[in-house]
Amino acid sequence: MNPARTTAIIPAAGSGIRMGLPDPKQFFELEGDPILLHTLRVFQGSAQIGSIIVVVPPAYCARVEELVQDARLTKVHGVVAGGERRQDSVLAGLEKVPEEVDLVLVHDGVRPFVTPSLIAACLQEAAISGAAMAGVPVKDTLKRVAADNRIDKTVSRADVWQAQTPQAARKELLQKAFQRAAAENYTATDEAGLLEFLGCPVKVVPGSEKNIKITRPEDLTLARAILMESRKQQDNDDARGNCRSGYGYDAHRLVAGRPLILGGVEIPHEKGLLGHSDADVLTHALCDAMLGAAGAGDIGSHFPDTAAEYKNISSLKILAEVAALVAAKGYGLANGDITVVAQQPRLAPYLDAMKKNLAAACNTAPDTINIKATTTEKMGFEGRGEGMSAHAVVLLQRKG
Repeated sequence: MNPARTTAIIPAAGSGIRMGLPDPKQFFELEGDPILLHTLRVFQGSAQIGSIIVVVPPAYCARVEELVQDARLTKVHGVVAGGERRQDSVLAGLEKVPEEVDLVLVHDGVRPFVTPSLIAACLQEAAISGAAMAGVPVKDTLKRVAADNRIDKTVSRADVWQAQTPQAARKELLQKAFQRAAAENYTATDEAGLLEFLGCPVKVVPGSEKNIKITRPEDLTLARAILMESRKQQDNDDARGNCRSGYGYDAHRLVAGRPLILGGVEIPHEKGLLGHSDADVLTHALCDAMLGAAGAGDIGSHFPDTAAEYKNISSLKILAEVAALVAAKGYGLANGDITVVAQQPRLAPYLDAMKKNLAAACNTAPDTINIKATTTEKMGFEGRGEGMSAHAVVLLQRKG
């Protein structure tokens, strides 16, 4: 599945009246961060999602834009003002979905415990069937109650499921569903309801009891317990070896007539690095370290220098493919430390730009990556200006 063709719409435009809070519930802090930020981080880390559109109350757009920037949520394509109904808010987000997107996934901003695997499952089913919804079977006995609080009827639990989000669909189906609802003045409580009204079958994907929607004050107690359990599980996973380290090294010769590219940045210099691709020695070292940590061979086996499609390719594109391969194995980059060895030129002014480039390709925050530059005091091939080398050490962490 190509993440560039998937968008997540996160409706978070509700007032949160039932929470009795001065701000909408999505901005209430859970263990130090707004609930909405917890949710957005899951989608930022999902390898299946290419872009995110956040829908919030009009008065909170600037606040959320600042939150997105501070948290380095690079996938957020836009922050959109919502409407009175959920249906209006999701439509506002749908209208901002990039043209090239095929699949749209909608997820409540106050369901912070969704997992990357559930996101992937909903998208996969939607790609096959047209539309999908996460849900869980109803456990409790259901009663239909009359206006005077008298039980009118016991409802059979057989084949009854409780709807959750994510809910995903092909973009054109979701657009048609909204168009018909508008034409016939129909209101639904979720996207699955709109698709049903259109006559489109919606497949149910098994969700999770932990995928709660934080709506009432008592939900916060449960949310804190789930978060605490999740963190303990993460600590246990790390202790069992679900963090993996890798080391990478690369070296290229300096020659006249080539641009000098390091970390995706073109640096003014009389010589550039010689190679089949752009010969970005820094990025190649990071690629090899990540492949090594994932037990997935080396850069040469995946991107041979005999293949025409890699001729002069940007190494950032190679790194993005490596990051996707690592993500497919269930890991993400937790930390990368890179040292570039070069006598000339001075690299310090370009290090921040390099970090941003590498982080974007790896779908992580820039502070996840550290880059250092050093010389050899004119010793060796680097010291003589014949070439450059780079060393990288990474830590991969198992995701969701």
